Amino acid sequence: MNGTLIVDKPAGITSHDVVAQVRRIIGERRVGHTGTLDPFATGVLVILVGKATRLLQFLSGAEKEYEAVIRFGYATDTGDATGQKMEVQPKSRSAQSLLEDEIEAALASLRGVINQVPPMYSAKKVAGQKLYELARRGEQIERQPVKVTITKFDAIEVNGQLIRMRDDSTAELDVRVACSAGTYVRTLAEDLGTELGVGAHLAALRRTRAGRFPIEDAITLERLAELREANEVDDVMISMDETVGHLPFVELNDHDVGRVLNGIKIEVDSDHENQVYMRLRNASGELIALGVYDSANRMVHPRVVLTH
Repeated sequence: MNGTLIVDKPAGITSHDVVAQVRRIIGERRVGHTGTLDPFATGVLVILVGKATRLLQFLSGAEKEYEAVIRFGYATDTGDATGQKMEVQPKSRSAQSLLEDEIEAALASLRGVINQVPPMYSAKKVAGQKLYELARRGEQIERQPVKVTITKFDAIEVNGQLIRMRDDSTAELDVRVACSAGTYVRTLAEDLGTELGVGAHLAALRRTRAGRFPIEDAITLERLAELREANEVDDVMISMDETVGHLPFVELNDHDVGRVLNGIKIEVDSDHENQVYMRLRNASGELIALGVYDSANRMVHPRVVLTH
């Protein structure tokens, strides 16, 4: 069983838990995922199965898209609703005082290429240690900001309203975010609060797209189990070729297929950017390898052979 499954991750479990459940349901040992989702988050989790696990490097940098709820009124130690409420800073304003125009201006200020400091409660490693392990011990260390790209950070109106007031004097804003890989949406929520002068945290998060894969393609773990019972998992399994469909391809004759399977470079009649990865397919359209294109010599050097 080789290919990709798009799973709609439920809240309350880790991405690793999803991998373990998929492994158990379909009976395949080689299962991995791209783009970790926090336990409280839901939505698109790209699951690679069998030989497709070797395609991880071609998917991990894909743009992600989310729908989120940002709650104004106080910050938490984790940046999301799972954390402990932090004391309101003396200079913080009330959530009720927020105006729609200034919210729009603050959203605009966080679009484009920005610097983002990774949160302490994250799996990012510093000096070999995961930040969340340090955070759980009560340790705070300096983190270097990382450049991320926010292509979309827009408010979503709900019932004609931009911001919703809550009984506990907090306010909520629904947003849509499209961003580069490695972006922390909860940090974006905190930064929005900073721009507005009010404590903020992420109340809910749902990934609606990962690269080329939208939430409409996702299935639940329960549905996957039903399909396995009916022996119909192949109906929702995305082929390895389609998984990396964003890469250019070349169709090989039988002679070149043999060369590629032995790791030997081949000449191709096509023009592409130098060092771009290309899909190498046989006459049946099956992906057999990925190779790097040498534009000076119009050759492709096999790098990842998938039929072994």
